[in-house]
Amino acid sequence: MSSEIEKTANKNNDRKVLEALSKLIEVVAQLRNPNGGCPWDLAQTPETLIPYIIEEAYETTTAIRSGNKESIKEELGDLLLQVILQAQIAKEENQFNLQDIANGITEKLIRRHPHVFGTTEVEGIDEVRKNWEEIKAQEKGLTPQTAQLVSYKLNRYAQTLPPLMAASKISYKAASTGLEWENVDGVWDKFHEELAEFKEALQSEDRAAASAELGDVLFTLINLARWYDLNPSEALHGTNQRFIQRLSKIETFADRPLAEYTLDELENLWKRAKAELNH
Repeated sequence: MSSEIEKTANKNNDRKVLEALSKLIEVVAQLRNPNGGCPWDLAQTPETLIPYIIEEAYETTTAIRSGNKESIKEELGDLLLQVILQAQIAKEENQFNLQDIANGITEKLIRRHPHVFGTTEVEGIDEVRKNWEEIKAQEKGLTPQTAQLVSYKLNRYAQTLPPLMAASKISYKAASTGLEWENVDGVWDKFHEELAEFKEALQSEDRAAASAELGDVLFTLINLARWYDLNPSEALHGTNQRFIQRLSKIETFADRPLAEYTLDELENLWKRAKAELNH
């Protein structure tokens, strides 16, 4: 009896979820309706919405890290909105719709989990990951040899991930294949070498060369972070937060716009803020 009650409750919950999603789809469709819709929403294209997808994804991860359930719920909603918007625009262009998106990911999950939905047996996570990559390669029409090429995997990181995250993954993957320094001293030597080349490029006023050398400096720093088991994304996030906190503290000290202070005065305010915040 309890099993039947549980099934009924689950069905009711599923129905409520579908009703909520249906309502959201209707609201977005109305926002995009030329008759009485929102001018801003009507002006959007898949391309113009890209910055919002990235922003909402980052805000969602920030909320998850915070552990604030209300914030997580809100940010997941904002992220879901971006999916619905993209689906609505594609539907208007007769390309695909939300049903196609849902069917596609469902079929992919079933296809890539033969150990759950098929007869394949696995002994652990490593084997699951291996099967996933093999199935993924088959789906893309790649030969097993191509799919195993390190350059193919690294190019995928470079094309799909934010640069800092991509560089970290590229660094780890390259090191795992043997493209590695013998010790950390070699990485430090490389950093100083790249820094000198960056300075030289700046003096030459060749912007393309300076940009390339700056990239080399940053990539070497990321390799140093890997050697010391540090997460460069988290490190930079922390620095950003500390800078903002210090700036906020300076603004509480200031009795006039910061632009009216001399550099020496700002330096003193900065030191005072740093001391009070203890970082």
